[in-house]
Amino acid sequence: MKTKRMNCETARSICIVKTLAKLGHFPSHKSEKEAWFLSPLRSETQASFKVSIELNRWYDFGIGKGGNVIDLVCLISGCSVGEALDYLSEGLPVSKSNLNFRKSSQIKEPKNKILKILPIGHCSLKEYLSSRKIPLHVAATYCKEIWYECHGKTLFALGLKNHSGGWELRNLYGKSSTTPKSYSYLKKGGEKLIVLEGMFDLLSLAVVASEEIERADLLILNSLSFISEVHPICKNYKAVTLYLDRDPSGRTATKNLLKSYSHIKDESSIYKNFQDLNEMLVSKQIVQILNV
Repeated sequence: MKTKRMNCETARSICIVKTLAKLGHFPSHKSEKEAWFLSPLRSETQASFKVSIELNRWYDFGIGKGGNVIDLVCLISGCSVGEALDYLSEGLPVSKSNLNFRKSSQIKEPKNKILKILPIGHCSLKEYLSSRKIPLHVAATYCKEIWYECHGKTLFALGLKNHSGGWELRNLYGKSSTTPKSYSYLKKGGEKLIVLEGMFDLLSLAVVASEEIERADLLILNSLSFISEVHPICKNYKAVTLYLDRDPSGRTATKNLLKSYSHIKDESSIYKNFQDLNEMLVSKQIVQILNV
């Protein structure tokens, strides 16, 4: 069941930085007032795409153009204002053809090139895991240490492999990925499916509810833009449990899935005072989930 499309005034208040993240674009550097990106509208090696966090406006210095979040979604996806509002309302791709066009463009010119895949061993990654309250043995079950090249620089990060062979990359300095970008699907042949939003949601649930996660198949979205692809997968299970973020986009995606299927259960209330599972885990307020 489709939710009511939000109006332009409401849509313009949606955070541009978070919208870019859901579209697979992450800041090169960020302060309290602004974030700088490699332009999502063209190819470049030096970040010249600025987002004012205070004003929630963007400006691409390379093309001399700027605007609000609706303008940006329209330009990135080549869609109409109506389609952009649908995306911002529901967290769904604006259209399959535009999504496939973005993917094919990324495959031709990948930003990140994998150099090597290792067991997690670098001290910086271990410290990063510790700061997020994730034991090394838990991370090692699902992730690898990925060394990759980005615009001539050699970098490393925690990597979670996705369903299409790409990697979600996380380290102390930010989020990135390799192409092709997709959701991660860990099948164990179970009758229950757990749907999570990101890598650290998976790792956090593995810490606080290890028995539950061991018995179920796991689907990690990696981006809410893949939520539409969850629908046909959900039909194959007797029970589906959702642990999506409690921000507006995550709540909307959760509500849409609950309306579509009677066998889906939302368990995000266990971290109702936090945005996600990892924020709750880091806070150490995890008593209510330990007996799941």
